[in-house]
Amino acid sequence: MNAAVKSLLERPSRTKIVATLGPASDSEEMLEKLIIAGVDIFRINAAHGTQDRFAVMVKRIRSVSKKIGLPVGILMDLAGPKIRLGELENGELTLESGSEMAFVSQKFLEKAAASPELAGIPYVTCTYEPLVNELRAGDRIVLADGTVELTVSQVSAKKNQWAKCSVLDGGTVRSRQGVNLPGVKLSIPAMLEIDRSNAAWAAKNGVDFLGLSFVRHAFEITDLKNLIAENGGTTQVVAKIEKPEALEELSEIVKETDAVMVARGDLGVETDIARVAVLQKEIIQICRAYRRPVIVATQMLESMTHTNLPTRAEVSDVANAILDGTDACMLSGESAVGEFPVETVQMMHRIALGTEETLETDCLTLIPETSPFDPVLEIMARNVCDLAEELAAKFIVTATSNGESARCLSANRCPTRIIALTPSRDTLQKMCLDWGVIPMELPRSKKTAKDIMTYALELLKKEELLAPGERIILFTDASFGTAQNAIVVYDEK
Repeated sequence: MNAAVKSLLERPSRTKIVATLGPASDSEEMLEKLIIAGVDIFRINAAHGTQDRFAVMVKRIRSVSKKIGLPVGILMDLAGPKIRLGELENGELTLESGSEMAFVSQKFLEKAAASPELAGIPYVTCTYEPLVNELRAGDRIVLADGTVELTVSQVSAKKNQWAKCSVLDGGTVRSRQGVNLPGVKLSIPAMLEIDRSNAAWAAKNGVDFLGLSFVRHAFEITDLKNLIAENGGTTQVVAKIEKPEALEELSEIVKETDAVMVARGDLGVETDIARVAVLQKEIIQICRAYRRPVIVATQMLESMTHTNLPTRAEVSDVANAILDGTDACMLSGESAVGEFPVETVQMMHRIALGTEETLETDCLTLIPETSPFDPVLEIMARNVCDLAEELAAKFIVTATSNGESARCLSANRCPTRIIALTPSRDTLQKMCLDWGVIPMELPRSKKTAKDIMTYALELLKKEELLAPGERIILFTDASFGTAQNAIVVYDEK
């Protein structure tokens, strides 16, 4: 066993870390440093790049992971139906509070049409051509990450023309900035053609997770799952909660998806920003009830993009997400373009470790309301957690082909550290999202409970991680081929 693997076994933090790749972090040297620092999953933002570029990044991540002997997952975040402003003259436009502006269609521009209603006011285009047909008087429009707010005052009687707006809160907007429409129901699909193409590519190329942006309905997740299956993939879906419509259908969405992301950036624009913290707690609670891993994202350690220390408020933010019950915390710009990506990961790991010391006694008694797991597996997993705590076991070792036993132990927030052994590389990488789980590869020759226990003991003894008088508990699930779930307790003499 190399030093990196030993560090994984000795790493005390249970909360997983997702890091977004970008110019600051996508070199082989930096990937290695980030994995050793504690990154469990790398996020590729499909809004930036081509499939050729994605292929280079995936190959590089897998190569570095294999080189140092530590598994990592890959999450590709689909851009989704993000509406953006078109190109503005001089690149920006300043809107004064109380003034007027308009959205116009490309068709309107191309015909150089004149409209007396728009006389003397600036107008802009956007990337969603039907927008002017779907807006209604009174609809809210938010620009520039929530700093500029408009309300629709009048819509052209003719199709594909314009929608005039009053500026409630003024400011400067720039070309290609996002357009948010809180509460406005649009006919735009959850996946555009480029998203479907990227999703198919991800399924064919072994990407572990696909983030579905701007989810509104559970059937959109089903559609993506079908697309993945059609392309021969096993990629899991991460539903990004950032629209009011998703909150209305939250239980159905969580039940259908494989994992959830609390995407606080657009969520704080699409809903009342003052309620983001409350919504985060509610989303995490429902994820816990349905046994779905959940990632909290956006501005967690934002100040570390340019400084080597976070603010106290950011430390509290990360800690509170962990106290809420999140499985993972995500870094965005901090790791993609930041000046201190490694230090940021190390800081997140430190915060998680300090917070989890209280989790073991204060927060791990939550009992989920419903579970997708087999009832026998669920009961045995709970018993294993209780047994490990009663016997003060140092590790629970679980052997699994599909990751079910590890996920069930993780969902029960077992305070004992979980080593999940699997012969499946696909399962190994997907377990990188599971709270408290240390995923490790198991040689395919190890098939019986005795083989697995012997292998685990040799592994731990070799690195002096199991001392005389210490115990480990072996838990195998039926997916492993042992035909039944089994629990074995071992005392080191």
